[in-house]
Amino acid sequence: MPETDLLPSEPHQADAVRERAYSWTDPAEAAAAAARLDGAEFLQAVLDGTLPAPPLMRTLDFAPISIRPGVVVFEFTPAEFHYNPIGSVHGGVLAAVCDSACGCAVHSTLPAGTSYTSLDLSIKFLRPVTSATGRMTCEGTVTQAGGRSALAQAQLTDSAGKLFAFATSTCMIFRPLGPSAGR
Repeated sequence: MPETDLLPSEPHQADAVRERAYSWTDPAEAAAAAARLDGAEFLQAVLDGTLPAPPLMRTLDFAPISIRPGVVVFEFTPAEFHYNPIGSVHGGVLAAVCDSACGCAVHSTLPAGTSYTSLDLSIKFLRPVTSATGRMTCEGTVTQAGGRSALAQAQLTDSAGKLFAFATSTCMIFRPLGPSAGR
């Protein structure tokens, strides 16, 4: 085709620049509170807004909606800013939500001064997630708790209860040292 037959492409709505702005507070305030509150109290304070949400929750735009010892539920609404290059929500975003649900479920069972960290996370992505999926919930549940570790699972479902991802995690528990520790 001769060059004269080519027409310049017209701008499309899809070509519009999209922007997102968000803010967070200094995480030191929440970290200090985590040391003095038991896990359920701490997480309830985040849910109630009396303690700031962790920066990761603001970055990925998910939040707790229900907390009880051993069970934490997050709300997550997939959006374009969560997308990977092929037009669906990046698996790392879904893994972060599931990891948070597992870890917070474990945290909800811990006494004040006790902390934890994830040792591993195994996740199965069962269906693609897009902005059309709509509001989702991720329920983390402790399946076994011991003195040094805890096992938890997370289920990411849509509003109809359809399962999109399933994860399991092992968390290491760090209990405060007693007066005879280190002898």
